[in-house]
Amino acid sequence: MQQDSQFVAHPNCQQQLLTIWYENLPGLRQQSIGVKCWTVLGVTVGLPFLAIAYWIMPCSKLGQILRSPFMKFVAHAVSFTIFLGLLVVNASDRFEGVKNLPNETITDHPRQVFRVKTTQFSWTEMLIMKWVLGMIWSECKEIWSDGPREYVMHLWNVLDFGMLSIFVASFTARFMAFLKASKAQQYVDMHVPDDDLSNASLPDEVAYFTYARNKWRPSDPQIISEGLYAIAVVLSFSRIAYILPANESFGPLQISLGRTVKDIFKFMVIFIMVFVAFMIGMFNLYSYYLGAKYNPAFTTVEESFKTLFWSIFGLSEVISVVLKYDHKFIENIGYVLYGVYNVTMVVVLLNMLIAMINSSYQEIEEDADVEWKFARAKLWLSYFDEGRTLPAPFNLVPSPKSFYYLALRIKSCLIHLCKANGHHHNEVEMGMLNSQAKDERFKSYPRPGEEFTQRKARKHPTRYQKIMKRLIKRYVLKAQVDRESDEVNEGELKEIKQDISSLRYELLEEKSQAAGELALLIQQLGDKFGKNTMRH
Repeated sequence: MQQDSQFVAHPNCQQQLLTIWYENLPGLRQQSIGVKCWTVLGVTVGLPFLAIAYWIMPCSKLGQILRSPFMKFVAHAVSFTIFLGLLVVNASDRFEGVKNLPNETITDHPRQVFRVKTTQFSWTEMLIMKWVLGMIWSECKEIWSDGPREYVMHLWNVLDFGMLSIFVASFTARFMAFLKASKAQQYVDMHVPDDDLSNASLPDEVAYFTYARNKWRPSDPQIISEGLYAIAVVLSFSRIAYILPANESFGPLQISLGRTVKDIFKFMVIFIMVFVAFMIGMFNLYSYYLGAKYNPAFTTVEESFKTLFWSIFGLSEVISVVLKYDHKFIENIGYVLYGVYNVTMVVVLLNMLIAMINSSYQEIEEDADVEWKFARAKLWLSYFDEGRTLPAPFNLVPSPKSFYYLALRIKSCLIHLCKANGHHHNEVEMGMLNSQAKDERFKSYPRPGEEFTQRKARKHPTRYQKIMKRLIKRYVLKAQVDRESDEVNEGELKEIKQDISSLRYELLEEKSQAAGELALLIQQLGDKFGKNTMRH
C-alpha cells in the first residue's frame, strides 16, 4: 500500500493525471482559483440547459467538454449540493415549530380525513424522490459496469446503497400510509352522509385515520417513514466527505476521519465485550428489586443498557445502585461493579481509543502530501471512465446516443444468435464430432470470436491500459534517471583511488615519524635511568 501511494504521488504520475483531469478544457488548468469558482457557478446556474444541450448534441464540442472528468465532477457535485438543499427546504416549514400539536387535527374541509392531509407528498418531496431515482439508476449502471464484487469493495458505494435503500423504504412506508388514508377517505365519501366527521359514526379501521398523532400506533407506517427519513438525511450529509480529497486542506482531514472510523470498529470489539458483561451482571444483580429502587436503573435489560451507556458521558447518577431496603451486601457489590465499569470504560478504554486515533492522525501527518495525492487520485479515477456524464436526476431521460447504442447492441445480439443457430444446424446436418471431441477441440483451440476479441484488444488497448502504460513508463524513466545520477563514473573512481593512495602514504609517513620520535624518547629515557643507577 505504501509503495502504491508513493507511485501515484510521484510527480510524473500526478502530471499525467492532471492532464487527463482537465481533458477538453484547454487553459483552465493554468487559471486561478477565482476563474475556476466562476466556472463552477456557471455550471450550477446552467446545469439544466447544459443537460438539454447534451441530450440533443452529445457528440458536439459542448458534449466533449461535459464528458471531461473535471466537468463531470463539477456537475455531479452541483447536483448533490442541490439535493442537500432540497432536504433543508423540505424541513424549513418546521424551523419555527409545527402548525398543529400532536393532540390536534387540522383539515382543509370538514369531510376530509386527517391522515390524507398528513400523508400527501409535497413538491420538495417529489423532487427528492426524482433525485433518489436518478442516483439509484446511476448506482445500477455502476454495478453493471464494475460488477457486484468490485462495487462492494468501495465503502462509499456501500454508504450510497444504504442511504438510497433507506430513502426507498421511507417513501414506500409513506406511500402505504397514503393509500390506507385514501381508502378511508373513499369510504367516507361513499357511505358517510354527515358534513362533519367529528359527529359521524365510523368503523374502527376508518376512524383510526381521523385521530391525532398522539393516538397513532407505534408501528404506524408514517411514523416508521419519518424515522427512516431522518436516518437517510444524516447519511446524505455525511456523503459530502467523499469529495473532500479534491481539496488540499480538507483532504488529509477526510483521510484521518476514515482511519478514525476503522479504529473505532476495532475498538468496538473490546467495548461490546466489556459493555455486555457489565450490563448482564448488573441486570442479574438488580432484576429482583423492580419497584424497590429510587429509579428503574438495572431492573430490566433495557434500563441496564441505558444506564451504562449514558454513564460513559457522565449522565448517570450513583443513586442508580441504591436500594430502598437495607440490603447492604447487594448495594456494596453494585457500588463495586459500577465503579469498576466506569474506571474500565472511561479511564482505560476511552483513553486507549483516543491514543489509537492520535496515532493514526500522526501517521497521516508524517506523510500528508503522499496520502492526500493518493486519495485525490482515487477520486479522479472514478470520473475517468466513459459514461455517467449527466448527474441525477437528468440521467433518467435517455439521450439519442443511448438509443443508438441500444440499437447497435440489439443488432449485435441478433447477429450473434443467428450465427449460433446456423452453426448449430450445420453441425447437426453434417454429423460432426461427438460432444466429447468437441469439448476437447474447444479447449485446445480458441473460438474465432475470442481470438478476434483478443487480437482487437491487443491492437486497440482500452483507455485504462493506455493510462497505466504511460504512468508506468514515466515512473520507470524517472527511476532510471535517478539511478544514473546516483552512479559514480570512471573518472570519479580514479580520483577516489588517488585520494586513498595519498592518504595511505601520508599515514605511513606520519607513522614512521612517530616511530622515530618514540625510539629517540626511549633512548633518552634509557640514558637517564643509566646515569641514575651509576650514581647510586
